[in-house]
Amino acid sequence: MTTIRTTCSICGDVELLPGDLSLELLAVSGSGSYLFECPGCSEEQRRPANHRVVSILLATGVTYHVIEPEGEPITEGEIHRFSQALDSTDWAKELNR
Repeated sequence: MTTIRTTCSICGDVELLPGDLSLELLAVSGSGSYLFECPGCSEEQRRPANHRVVSILLATGVTYHVIEPEGEPITEGEIHRFSQALDSTDWAKELNR
């Protein structure tokens, strides 16, 4: 049986079986995170997974699900427009529209 070596933030190096992990893949990038409960301290752990790690985990049979990102990051232009809107005297009236 395949064992997967990873690190717990509390216990250090741990070895897991493919069924002990789950993989969250970002729909756009193919990277994501893997999650597991540490066999030593029982703390839930989340680790980043780049393309290489994703390929290895999928090849060993780790289950996965695809997640959609929660929207785009805020741009500098949006921050600037928001700041300008706060400087106006009637921004509170805009909330009631």
